Formats: sequence, C-alpha cells, structure tokens
Amino acid sequence: MMRKKVVLLGSTGSIGTSTLKVAQEIPERMEIVGLAAANSVEALAKQTQETGAKHVAIYNPKKEAELRAAVDSDVQVYVGLEGLVKLAELEGADMVLVAIVGTAGLHPALAAIEAGKELAVASKEILVMAGELVMGAAERKGVKVLPVDSEHNAIFQCLEGHTGEQKEISRLILTASGGPFRTWEADKLKDVQLEQALKHPTWEMGRKITIDSATLFNKGLEMIEARWLFGVEMDRVDVIVHPQSIVHSMVEFADSSVLAQLSTTDMCFPIQYAVTYPERVSNGLKPLNFAELGKLEFEDARRDVFPAIDLAVRAGTEGGTLPAVYNAANEVAVDAFVEKKIGFTDIWRVVEQTMDAHQWKPGTSLEALIAADADARELAKGFL
Repeated sequence: MMRKKVVLLGSTGSIGTSTLKVAQEIPERMEIVGLAAANSVEALAKQTQETGAKHVAIYNPKKEAELRAAVDSDVQVYVGLEGLVKLAELEGADMVLVAIVGTAGLHPALAAIEAGKELAVASKEILVMAGELVMGAAERKGVKVLPVDSEHNAIFQCLEGHTGEQKEISRLILTASGGPFRTWEADKLKDVQLEQALKHPTWEMGRKITIDSATLFNKGLEMIEARWLFGVEMDRVDVIVHPQSIVHSMVEFADSSVLAQLSTTDMCFPIQYAVTYPERVSNGLKPLNFAELGKLEFEDARRDVFPAIDLAVRAGTEGGTLPAVYNAANEVAVDAFVEKKIGFTDIWRVVEQTMDAHQWKPGTSLEALIAADADARELAKGFL
C-alpha cells in the first residue's frame, strides 16, 4: 500500500480544498508535500500549517513577503511561474495535481511530466490548449496523466481494463447538468443576469466554471479535453444532458454496449480515485441510494440554443491553435459578462467572432499556443 506524496497547485480553489479533504480522509494513502495559490496568502498559510507541507508557492510576486511572514521559517517559499515549475519538479513528490484556473498551469504541468511525476489534471486549459503537446510528452516519458474532472475521470474508469484498440470505442458520452437555463426558451437567454447564471442546480463551483456550465462552454472544453486525453477524434465525443448529475459520463463500445460511472455529486470521488489509482479504498463519502433516486433522466443538449458545443467541435476538429483561441476568447467574454459589459448570449458571439478572425497555425510548440492565446484575447476584446 503506497502513500503518495502530492504537490497541489491551486490549493485554495474549490478543487484544491476538495483535494485537501481527501488527504484528510485517507492520510495513509496521501500526503501533501507542496501547495500553491495565486493570491490567497491567509488561506495558503493556514493550509500549510494544517498539512505540514514544507514547500509553498505564491503566484503573485507582490504577496511574497506577506507569505514568508505567515509561514514557519522552515517552510520553503517559491514565487511566480518559476516557483510553480520548481514545485512541479519537487524531489520526492510522486504526483502533481494541477487545479489552477487559466494558462498558468501549462508550464508546471509539462515540467512535472519531464520530471517523471504522475500528472493529475483538474485544469481544462492544460489539455484544451496543449493536449497534443502534453499527451505526447507523457507518452515519451512514460508518465500517467490522470483526469480529475468528474466527467473525464468517469470515462477513465469506464475504459479501465479495456485492452482493445481505439476503434472499439464508438463514443465517449459526456454528461452535462444542463445548467440553470436548460429548459429556457432561446429568446429569454439574452435577458439572463449574472446572479441567475451563478446559481448552478447541482454543483458548488468557482464563478468561471459555474458560468461556463450555464453556457455549456464547460462541455465544449471537456469535449476537446477528452479528444486528447483518450486519443479519439471529435466526431466520437458526444454530450447528453443529465440533470441529476449522477451518471458522470459513459463509454459506448463498437458492440453498442455502454458502460457508465455513477456516484453522488462530490468532487472528492474523482480526486481520490486519481490519487489511489489503480486501487480503490473506502472513505466517508455518501454512497448512492437508488430507491431514493427513483429515476435518472437524459435529454438532448439543444445545440441550436447553446452554440458552445458546435464551436468546440469545430475547434477540436481543426486543431492547431484554434482550441487555444476557443478557450481564451471564452475567458475574455466571461470576464466581460461578470463585469456587466456584455449580455449572456454575447459570450457565444464573442467566441465565434474571435475564432472566425483568428489566423490558424499548427499547435506544434508551447510558444505558438501561448501566442495564439494572447492574440485571441486581443481579438475578443475588440468584439466585446
């Protein structure tokens, strides 16, 4: 029974705090040896004390002095992007779990792979922007990439033990809650207010991903992510709405049989499985009660009303720099919606216009992808 030493990047966000709950639940299997946050010094210092981690990083260099004053003198403090990379390469660590929102997780993810660490991915941007690079590097180094998103973790579990060729996979079926507006008429969506978009019916998540759930951009990002993570073409990645969020995703095989992974809605499930893989261990998480559930419902994703899915199919099919553009333009549009500069349906408009205006290039290097990200942000700002 191996006790895995884990570096957690993005420890103060929702995935990060759930990861720390898992570490408390299974201390015999999981030890936090490194922590990183963007700005939250007080929360990071408290986590450092609670976990006993001796290596911490703060992404904002202006917070360095504050963090050094808040932690014990024997704690090693790292700063900025360079600090995240150093944590990702930390000697003695077995796994790096990246839960950083945005593009800041790209360099440390690749650094972790090059250092031979297992990589647990909770940040969509890593595989959306640089899936080809990341999975290629992992294959070259013989490093396992373990998904932490509930949907991809579910597919990973459904494929466990599958020893056939990729052609035996007919479809990867990502489930979506549908968000708070799944039953709304299309013409009413233009009047959606920020407060309404932040009321997710099932999950408690950060602001950005909650809004992405309302627009279904989260599913679009997950489709591109799945394309690279599991090595299938975009036309074999599908989405279906499942309001109860009990079936976390499914795999349909060539013989038309379907395997699904089910559990109650708690991110601790996929996090724990990523850490303990390939073993399963008991915990205090709530098991399913099928009699209480009564029924599970499934609906079409209404692609005509929620264009994010078809835009994702386009981005994932054309590949190159376009997935990075899809992701960056969405981030700009969501920020503008939060600041009440644009309406809810303008989020889709801005992304589509940015994709149309972008000059496609091969995504053959991290530099090219980062340049495309920056270019897309400038284009998107012009379309606000």
